[in-house]
Amino acid sequence: MADMTGKTVLITGASRGIGASAAHHFAKAGAKVALVARSGEALEKLSAEIGDAALALPCDVSNYADVEAAVSATVKAFGGLDVLINNAGVIEPISRMEKADPAAWDHVIDINLKGVFYGMRAALPVMHRAGGGSVLTISSGAAHNALEGWSHYCTSKAAAAMLTMCLDKEERAKGIRAMGLSPGTVATQMQREIKASGVNPVSELAWEDHIPPEWPAKALMWMCTSDADEFIGQEISLRDPEIRRRIGVGQ
Repeated sequence: MADMTGKTVLITGASRGIGASAAHHFAKAGAKVALVARSGEALEKLSAEIGDAALALPCDVSNYADVEAAVSATVKAFGGLDVLINNAGVIEPISRMEKADPAAWDHVIDINLKGVFYGMRAALPVMHRAGGGSVLTISSGAAHNALEGWSHYCTSKAAAAMLTMCLDKEERAKGIRAMGLSPGTVATQMQREIKASGVNPVSELAWEDHIPPEWPAKALMWMCTSDADEFIGQEISLRDPEIRRRIGVGQ
């Protein structure tokens, strides 16, 4: 486990799944963790589990003012921001384009794409003042492969992957470590929603085919270390056996 003592990590989508697991892992490694999600009740429960190292910040990542306020509250409480984890994401409603509700389609873009940009935009001034930081964004195989019923999700994830590359192009020289993590299919609520949809081959996977959320949580912590520096500006795939070996999962 990396030593994160003295570091502050802001995690979006922290109320469950990968985000909640990452919060526990980073806190155990000594970090202060700012927990961001729409569900205030779930955040308070998670914050209570972690203790004084956690700060619950109810926030809608599709609203820039909310995100900016969350970053400001994090800095006020913990003194800075070293790591931003753009984890918040949704896939519902799954629908073929001919039947997709435009407003619902837009909302997924607002969360999965605009929410990532908003996090980056709000964090950059803080990280600049500190001389750098890490911006880690949860990507997906859907960023690179079209899937039936997932036009909103595939499009938003592809665009978010491009945002990561743009961030690296603009900010690497200023000490910003921008990377993406494609975890594969993870045993979270999202997979239950996918299963219930019955649309495309991903919905046909058995529950035991999915990896536990602890694996991407460990990957995110490893990405904060110098051992991952060769992947700055790139997307790391947790399906890669060599990556799993370096992180220490799936052995």
